[in-house]
Amino acid sequence: LIASTSSVYGNSDNTPYHENEKTDKPLSFYAATKKSTEILSHSYAYSFKIPITIFRFFTVYGPWGRPDMALFKFTKAILSNKPIDVYNNGDMKRDFTYIDDLVKSIYLLQKVIPPQPNIFKNEINGDSLSKDASHRIVNIGNSKTVNLLDFIETIENILGKRALKNYKEMQLGDVKTTHSNNNLLDKITNFHPNTDIKFGIKKFIEWYIEYYLKK
Repeated sequence: LIASTSSVYGNSDNTPYHENEKTDKPLSFYAATKKSTEILSHSYAYSFKIPITIFRFFTVYGPWGRPDMALFKFTKAILSNKPIDVYNNGDMKRDFTYIDDLVKSIYLLQKVIPPQPNIFKNEINGDSLSKDASHRIVNIGNSKTVNLLDFIETIENILGKRALKNYKEMQLGDVKTTHSNNNLLDKITNFHPNTDIKFGIKKFIEWYIEYYLKK
């Protein structure tokens, strides 16, 4: 089981992104390392008959989130009366995946072992399963895009406080949009992540205040 990223799709216009799309033009070094890992894992699956499932995560958020992610940085800055950086002047969209949905997806996917090619009988339409190895790639997203400015406004409304915004150009290696096609995840797990962004942000902020401000 290997964690990859939606960043491997680069600046593709083919949204929502499907696992079988070509991903040989990543924009960031981070995405390039993840793509390299995907390729190496296929060689291991083929050479050593190791079943491998790749997860392509789409902007995971929620309680206990990473301090370098936007939701954490924005919440901290707004509460501290410090400005936030808004890249591409806010003209960006993200497919946000709530942590509970991600965990459930991984839990279900670890039970769905990619079969070896010689025993693969029932083909799934749109499957990313390799014809040469026990190797599959699965998107894990919410299948919805949220505009960056709407994302910030939701944080502001829950905190009851406006953000000081520094509007900036696009960061080097960043992409304007991410959007997950979750059809494969649906078909092999019968699960579709669907946590509403407002609920997820509220749960994160409640955790942040409890953990950092009430000690």
